[in-house]
Amino acid sequence: MNKSIINTFTVKDEFELINSATDYSLKRAENGWISGHFYHCELTSVFQPVFSMTQSKTIGHAAYIRSKANGEVALWPWQVFSLASKDEQLIDLDRLCRAIHALNYYFSNASKSDKLFVDVHPRLLESVKDDHGRAFENFLDLIGMKTSRVVIEIPGIVNRNWKLLRHVITNYRSRGYQIAADYNGTRSDWMVELGSLYPDIVRIEADELIRHEAIAPLMDTLQSFGASLLVKDIETSRQLAAAIRAGANYLQGNLLSEPVHTVSMIDLLPVSETDIG
Repeated sequence: MNKSIINTFTVKDEFELINSATDYSLKRAENGWISGHFYHCELTSVFQPVFSMTQSKTIGHAAYIRSKANGEVALWPWQVFSLASKDEQLIDLDRLCRAIHALNYYFSNASKSDKLFVDVHPRLLESVKDDHGRAFENFLDLIGMKTSRVVIEIPGIVNRNWKLLRHVITNYRSRGYQIAADYNGTRSDWMVELGSLYPDIVRIEADELIRHEAIAPLMDTLQSFGASLLVKDIETSRQLAAAIRAGANYLQGNLLSEPVHTVSMIDLLPVSETDIG
């Protein structure tokens, strides 16, 4: 490619090329942040850091959708998804949200080795019978982002349907995505069964971690099939202490950093149970 072309090629040009190659309705604000539209809602991303205990720094970000209607009234994500009453609408909306997240992450200053954590709507998993993640993989190919950098967060409600859980994890894994499954403490055999699918990460809410009576067996089981433990929704010092005591691999929550409209690399200040009481 001509060097002068390389020098004059800008992020805006790249976004326009990507936007023209998709069916999504996307726009780029003056500050560079990308948004899309669904009905009368403007959708964009916020990102919450995921910290590694061993590396003491950010290793990825969890993406969440934020929206406004009529330019001023904010809607919760569940309110936006409730507008998609038909399966076809839900599939389009869910894919739009992930495209927005991927673009904002791609054009941010995130490290190329960092992970993008994205969830999928449980209705989508039931509506799409096969090839879960194929459409998103095609979009990632378009922007030059590998599926191995994406962690698909399987919603906890899917734990109730073991056949569906197995099916979607197998589908996503076959395309190179990493998998994060939610811990299910209601079934004693859940961890053994999940081990046969080898998820990369098991997530547990900080409150549930505190209520968990035998964390050592849980950690032993995770280690036996090479999975990491992510403690999410850490809001208090007590919850952080419990995560440290449990030997969690990854930490996430508002106590450490709230979701924001930027992507930044943050070092995790050295903490111990004695530091936080």
